[in-house]
Amino acid sequence: MKITENILYVGVNDHQVDLFEGQYVVPNGMAYNSYVILDEKTAVMDTVDGFFGREWLANLEKALGGRRPEYLVIQHMEPDHSSNIPAFLEKYPEAKVVATPKAFDMMRQFFSLDLGERQVAAVNGGTLSLGKHELHFVYAPMVHWPEVMMTYDAADKVLFSADAFGKFGALDVEEEWDCEARRYYFGIVGKYGMQVQNVLKKAAELDLQIICPLHGPVLTENLDHYLNLYQTWSSYGVETEGVTIAYASIYGHTREAAIYLNQLLQSKGVKTAVHDLARTDLAEAVEDAFRYGKLVLASNTYNGGINPFMDDFIRRLLERNYQKRTIAFIDNGSWAPMAAKTMQGLFEKSKEITFAKNTVTLLSAMKPENREQLEVLAAELA
Repeated sequence: MKITENILYVGVNDHQVDLFEGQYVVPNGMAYNSYVILDEKTAVMDTVDGFFGREWLANLEKALGGRRPEYLVIQHMEPDHSSNIPAFLEKYPEAKVVATPKAFDMMRQFFSLDLGERQVAAVNGGTLSLGKHELHFVYAPMVHWPEVMMTYDAADKVLFSADAFGKFGALDVEEEWDCEARRYYFGIVGKYGMQVQNVLKKAAELDLQIICPLHGPVLTENLDHYLNLYQTWSSYGVETEGVTIAYASIYGHTREAAIYLNQLLQSKGVKTAVHDLARTDLAEAVEDAFRYGKLVLASNTYNGGINPFMDDFIRRLLERNYQKRTIAFIDNGSWAPMAAKTMQGLFEKSKEITFAKNTVTLLSAMKPENREQLEVLAAELA
């Protein structure tokens, strides 16, 4: 696939994977992206997952058209992008490898390689000339590994963005970018908002026309849309006004309260997302918790604390620096309701969290007074 006159796509689609990184459901597979820049000297941008080495090398050979690459640029050392470094070097032993010093450290951890003079350290702010194309290296530590860099091609105004601006899904499947990119971002990059902000400041100084990520489609139009979403996500801003309701229920009573609250909010014109934490894809629930400005957590009391599914969900939010949101609680207990107190305590170190004035407590099952409490809570959230 031709990106520009001199930049070609040589990545692969993976429809074999069921769980990306061993935890994220990817019903439409994954794309592992790699690119070739053809100039007086030729540079290959990253490799692909280890299971697709033969296909990738065939794609690469076709794109090269008989040429021999001078450089392999490694922007990120996660195995889904770096596993074929040894296979590449075996096929093209004269090529040099360009990466950050930390990436070379990781390379020695993953592989038994002695690159010697074939190792070229990319300097932050440094350049590499291929002829017409001059590559500018931008360090992007902790987006989302410490060795990451991005590469800007000044000639074609292309940013090779590593994992930033990536999404779940193979390229031979059409689907909305925002949803799967949001789930990808908050699942994988979400903890590192400050580091993403730093990179966005650098990107704002560039004349960008194309973004080439390591996952998902090449972005060539309406770049402000993607940049603005990343600005919102990385600053933990509210993307959509609305309420996420996440519940964990044993016998259905807590669920009944959550569903009733959802009906009340929707009747007031409030956008909502509802997740049964025992059955939903938790990555989807995390995504919605960050998308909307308000969150309702409904849990039964369990072993003096909260339902295990709720505990897992909250800790996923906390490790991604959940902040700048309003949180309300619904708890349920037959003799000593503790869920609301426990849940609120978990957020005590979170930044800019506002707790709703009204907390709803069920004693075993829904009663008329609980419906009245939920109506008051709905009015507050709306």
